Amino acid sequence: MYDLETRKRALALVAQGRSLNSVSKQTGISRYALRAWQVRLEPTPRRTDCPRCAPEPSPPEDVAAYAYLLGLYLGDGCVSHLRKGVHFLRIACADAWPGLIDACAGAIRAVRPDNSVYRVQRPGCVMVTGYSKHWPCLLPQHGRGKKHDRVIALEPWQQEIIIAHPWEFVRGLVHSDGCRITNWTTKIVAGERKRYEYPRYFFTNRSDDIRRLYTDTLDQLGVAWRQTNAWNISVARRDSVALMDAHVGPKY
Repeated sequence: MYDLETRKRALALVAQGRSLNSVSKQTGISRYALRAWQVRLEPTPRRTDCPRCAPEPSPPEDVAAYAYLLGLYLGDGCVSHLRKGVHFLRIACADAWPGLIDACAGAIRAVRPDNSVYRVQRPGCVMVTGYSKHWPCLLPQHGRGKKHDRVIALEPWQQEIIIAHPWEFVRGLVHSDGCRITNWTTKIVAGERKRYEYPRYFFTNRSDDIRRLYTDTLDQLGVAWRQTNAWNISVARRDSVALMDAHVGPKY
């Protein structure tokens, strides 16, 4: 048995971004115990109210952050049941993009401000994780199996948020399953071969439904796109890339 102060000190190490494995090795406390304490002992008080569970359901308070988080979740996130009604949201963010990791943690915190956010290191990525009983209410697209094997459809209240904050939604999708790259080609000009570079955005997802949500939102924003293969959407026209640069930008 461990006293309360020991538990708090161990959770403080986890909150610094340390992996459960490294904290376990340092303290001698099992990873199972650390994971259970994350649910039982949050360093900040948690409220149990949920805007979707209220007698008159309403959207999350920070709808812009929610639109971004929804995009991240549809790309690289999952909601899993832990126990006693508690669920955890995990979003995989590559180590190469520390700014994305911070933005993801900030979005989770904005949507559930009284729930703690943890960063669990995995090979090549950080699992940004938040525990709450209400993730199934806020992200009703969760379910068994892979997203591309089941129907992904937004609830009416989610559609209203995306209509009001389309760029945040697109930004979340691109930051999870997209990228900004620079292509190049050569042309003969006045007898000389010259190299030309041009940026473009790619979004790749195996789910037909998620790709459709992305392209429908691009249509709403006036961004030209084309499907280059079964899973990939490209934005390459100069004016459309400029719009994406202004509102989305590369990962960082």
